[in-house]
Amino acid sequence: MNNPSALSPQWRAWLDENLARGCSQASLLDTMVETGISPSLATAELQQALTRGTAGVTPATPPTPQAYVYESPRLPQSGNVIHTQDRDVHVTMRLARPVIAVLDDFMSPDECDQLVELARLKLKRSAIVDPASGQEKVIDARSSYGTFFYLNENDFITRLDRRIAELMHWPVENGEGIQILHYPVGAEYKAHFDYFPPEDPGSLPHLAKGGQRVSTLVMYLNDVQEGGETTFPSVQLSVTPKKGSAAYFEYCNSLGQVDPLSLHSGVPVVAGEKWIATKWMRQQRYNP
Repeated sequence: MNNPSALSPQWRAWLDENLARGCSQASLLDTMVETGISPSLATAELQQALTRGTAGVTPATPPTPQAYVYESPRLPQSGNVIHTQDRDVHVTMRLARPVIAVLDDFMSPDECDQLVELARLKLKRSAIVDPASGQEKVIDARSSYGTFFYLNENDFITRLDRRIAELMHWPVENGEGIQILHYPVGAEYKAHFDYFPPEDPGSLPHLAKGGQRVSTLVMYLNDVQEGGETTFPSVQLSVTPKKGSAAYFEYCNSLGQVDPLSLHSGVPVVAGEKWIATKWMRQQRYNP
C-alpha cells in the first residue's frame, strides 16, 4: 500500500482504543507496520496517541501510558570527548529526542578482533523474548547468530565492562553481560524495542531480574562492505557500522516510563558480514 503522511481517523481511533485496553506499544507498532504503514509514521502516530490520551474511549485497566518525559541524559553532555580510565571516546553526533549518540574510538582494532575471536566458537541462532510467555524463541525477524559473556568473565571482558559503565554513566553491576551478534549476508533484526514492554505478561520474569532496561550501547566490531546499518525510523537516522565505533541510546527515565521513539532495527547485510557487541543496562543490579 502507499504510505500516507498521516493515519486515517479510523486508524487513530483504533490506536486510542487499544492503548486504553492495555495493549503493548510494541504490538501496536508491529500491527501497523505489518499492514504497510511506515515505521516512522507508525511511531509518530503512537507518540501522538500517548499524548492526547484515549480520545473519549473509556479507559480500562491498566490506564493509558503518559507521554514520555525527557530528562537530562545519562551520557556525559559536556565536551566532544568522554574520558574513561583507559580510553578517550570521541562524540561525533548527539540527538536529544530520542536520546542517541554516535561515538568514535570506543574500542581499538585489536580489541574488536579479540572479541570476535572469543565469540566465534560459541555462536548460536539469536532469539527474542516472547511477549506473552517471556520465553526465548527464534523468529525470522531476527536472523543473526550470537553469544554472550558473563559480567567480568575474564580480564579482557572486565576491562571492557568497566569502560562501558564509565561511558554509559551507570553502575557496572547493573549491566547485562556483553552480547556478541554476527550477521552474515541477508541477516537482519527488524524494528524492535530493547526495553521490555510493561504491558506484556512475558516481560514480568525479565523485569524481576533487575528492573527495566534503561540504555543500550551497540559496539561495531568490523567494517561492513554494504548494508548492516542501525536505523531509528522515528527520526529517520541511520548509523553505518564502523570498526571500533559505537551507538548509544536510552529509553527509560526516572519515572519508569519507556520511550517509543527508541524503536530501531538492524537492516540486512548486503555484502560482507557484520559483528557487533551489545550492552544493556538495567535500573538496578542485574541478577540473571
